Amino acid sequence: MSSNQDMPTYDENESKFMRKAKESPFVPIGMAGCAAVVAFGLWRLKSRGDTKMSVHLIHMRVGAQGFIVGAMTLGVIYSMYKQYLAPTDPGKDSK
Repeated sequence: MSSNQDMPTYDENESKFMRKAKESPFVPIGMAGCAAVVAFGLWRLKSRGDTKMSVHLIHMRVGAQGFIVGAMTLGVIYSMYKQYLAPTDPGKDSK
């Protein structure tokens, strides 16, 4: 027989995406940034001038990937800060 004490409790009305977004907030930021870069690239597609289509798409892909890598890097730095450098509760250390 297994016990449900080890399992985290979640609100039934809360979606899985929202739970994951609260646990790691930089993932939705990266997704939104990627979508914004792609939307901007598609909007700029009509005024690309003499630039080849393949070059324009490569630039758009590099921009989207750069935004995602930047968001992931910020997320790792933030989690390392919380784990190692954030001040702890002073009440625990004053015994």
